[in-house]
Amino acid sequence: MSAAPIKVLVIDDEPPIRKLLRMGLSTQGYEILEASNGKIALELLAQDPALIILDLGLPDIQGHDLLRMIRGRNDSVPIVVLSSRGDEAGKVQALDLGADDYLTKPFGMDELLARMRAALRHQLQVAGERPLFRSGDLTVDLVRRIVKVGDKDVKLSPKEYELLRVLVQHAGKVLTHRFLLKELWDELTDAQYLRVYVRQLRQKIEADPERPQFVLTETGIGYRLRAGD
Repeated sequence: MSAAPIKVLVIDDEPPIRKLLRMGLSTQGYEILEASNGKIALELLAQDPALIILDLGLPDIQGHDLLRMIRGRNDSVPIVVLSSRGDEAGKVQALDLGADDYLTKPFGMDELLARMRAALRHQLQVAGERPLFRSGDLTVDLVRRIVKVGDKDVKLSPKEYELLRVLVQHAGKVLTHRFLLKELWDELTDAQYLRVYVRQLRQKIEADPERPQFVLTETGIGYRLRAGD
């Protein structure tokens, strides 16, 4: 018996976008549910999609409000948000409300598929930390708290390690400045503290800190650790 196809709910009011996604994702074996507005989307949640693609510009329910409603009913289904170019505040708000990732229109199908795979993989990892994380030359042993680049041990300060551990827990997912500040400092809200530690971490794990391969900047939004191998 073959495994049941992964069910993806596409929420977008533009027929050409829905057609593009239906055709592109169907060829990859995904089963597509389509909603042209928020009301239909909420009804289709009863079919338990494994992943949701959500356009923030809907005609009946504001995209962020719909995101809140979805998270109120299902706190774990991966959600990839589609947004207009330059709407950094909208992207940050969506991520803080529980979206897993975002794509800016227009987008390529290969990039969307990669973000979907990362979001689905991250959901499987949420239940428990993987003891050993690898991405290229970077290895992080979360049990023994050992970090290596190639064969070389990397000595991190406690705060640098905590930053890396949070990034590893959410590898492949974009994390907002606000989320990381809350995870690492509780009361601090100045992203400059975070930038200092990201810079120090890059100095220790990147071959070229000015052109990082592991800790990637999402301009105006936050950071993303390259997904594991």
